[in-house]
Amino acid sequence: MRHTISVLVENKFGVLTRVAGLFSGRGYNIDTLNVGPTHDPKMSRMTIVTRGDDATVEQIVKQLNKLVNVLEVQDFRDAEYVDRELVLVKVKVDSKTRAEVMQIADIFRAKIVDVQAQSLTVEITGNESKVEKFLELMNNFGVVAITRTGKVALPRK
Repeated sequence: MRHTISVLVENKFGVLTRVAGLFSGRGYNIDTLNVGPTHDPKMSRMTIVTRGDDATVEQIVKQLNKLVNVLEVQDFRDAEYVDRELVLVKVKVDSKTRAEVMQIADIFRAKIVDVQAQSLTVEITGNESKVEKFLELMNNFGVVAITRTGKVALPRK
């Protein structure tokens, strides 16, 4: 089962290494990792997506709480948080398919951010299911390149 963990940390040298080391040292995989500053420049928020049963994730949360410079750890459960991901995808197009790709992008409220003779680069943001469905449709045209930010999340309360 996939879990989203939010870790509020002090913005100090080596914190990311310690957090990533905790996962690798115990044989846990990180599906996505996103780190960015918060409203307070002294703190950063890490959003980590990992897989495991409840007991495994509970152990991860306990270990994270013990790390130096970790201020708060939250294991988000369904409906307890808002999440988004940003994806840039370059799609192969020709004169016949360009309009169709643009129409699908419009339906998904995606933005065309670059237009070339034989490709369009599309920016899409949304939750995981929206992004995955969009990428599934773009695969029909031929995805040339893709980059993803990974999930970012905040609690609802």
